[in-house]
Amino acid sequence: MSSADRQPHVRNALGLAALNAGDARAAIDHFTAASAADPSATALWMNLAKAQRLAGDDEAERAALEAALAIDQVHLMTLIRLAEFHERRGELGSATDRWNVALSLLVQIPGPSPQLRQLIDHASAFVAGRRQALADALDAGLADALDAASERDRARAKAACDMMVGRRDMPAHRCHGFFYPFLPGDEFFDRGHFPWLKQLEDATPVIREELRAILASADPGLAPYIDMPPGTPRNLWSALDRSPDWSALHLWRDGARIDAVCERAPRTAALVESLPLARIEGRAPAVFLSILKAGKTIPPHTGVTNIRSIVHLPLIVPSDCGFRVGGETRQWREGEAFVFDDTIEHEAWNRSDQDRALLILDCWNPHLSEDEQDIIRQIFAISAAQRPDRPVRG
Repeated sequence: MSSADRQPHVRNALGLAALNAGDARAAIDHFTAASAADPSATALWMNLAKAQRLAGDDEAERAALEAALAIDQVHLMTLIRLAEFHERRGELGSATDRWNVALSLLVQIPGPSPQLRQLIDHASAFVAGRRQALADALDAGLADALDAASERDRARAKAACDMMVGRRDMPAHRCHGFFYPFLPGDEFFDRGHFPWLKQLEDATPVIREELRAILASADPGLAPYIDMPPGTPRNLWSALDRSPDWSALHLWRDGARIDAVCERAPRTAALVESLPLARIEGRAPAVFLSILKAGKTIPPHTGVTNIRSIVHLPLIVPSDCGFRVGGETRQWREGEAFVFDDTIEHEAWNRSDQDRALLILDCWNPHLSEDEQDIIRQIFAISAAQRPDRPVRG
């Protein structure tokens, strides 16, 4: 063999010629020699893998592809060929991993060619199919265990599974005010934390009756829920600013009882006074009737503090209304209350042709101890004393 024949580029050219002629054995010999002479050349290992595939030697093909990937962990064509290799062999776990990485690179290519678009479509369909298969297996395999679990454990386990298969993300707290660290990030709280919810739900007919009487009066007293000071820069609330699309009638606001409104709904007010709500001077509780007009939405947003939990008691709920907190969406059902953490992104919609009405109130985050509640009251009292010239708002 001449010295020229020992050069990697020469052996590579001879190997390509052998491949074109359909001579897999000769191509393997040439590419093996070429990659031995220049083991850092990814293209030579890829050509060797192609020749091994033509020869039907799966393990040798695998070794050549893995040698190429060892040189460049994000070499796109190597990842694609490995994904195809694993898929062809039915090695679905490895195929999913390789297609996931390849897909993350493919989607970054601007103006992909028809061939690349075909690969993107195949990778997307394969990954989606594997996720769906896993989701179906988890749903079926865990059905009995989840049915037997507590509400809290069921919610946690389902969220873990949904994150595992890409059906949801993990929400994060985003406070626009006071943040209390290390509290669990519950989207919807376990009802077991609030044994008094049943008392509230049982009063739904009475509360609804008082609400209907107020709405039927000459002056219901509703005010836009969003009322920003003049000059506020445009933001996500601008479309609802001073709009009747989302209006409210407060019975308590910033911890203060509004007697004139409570007199119009005396049985509702009496019930509220019996509940263990968060009570912080100048800040909590807030208790109000919330009206979302037909066809209107409340944009995704987060609240001011995670020391509180928000209670919704649905009073008038037409069809096609919904509410999302983090990764979970629920439908309101009249007379069925739920409690959520409003520092996790949430949104609401009313796609019906009728108005939706809730009673909304806040209570302590159930993960706070009574000692912590007392300390938090002191924190706000001290803070207010340091700013006597400013109104203290929740």
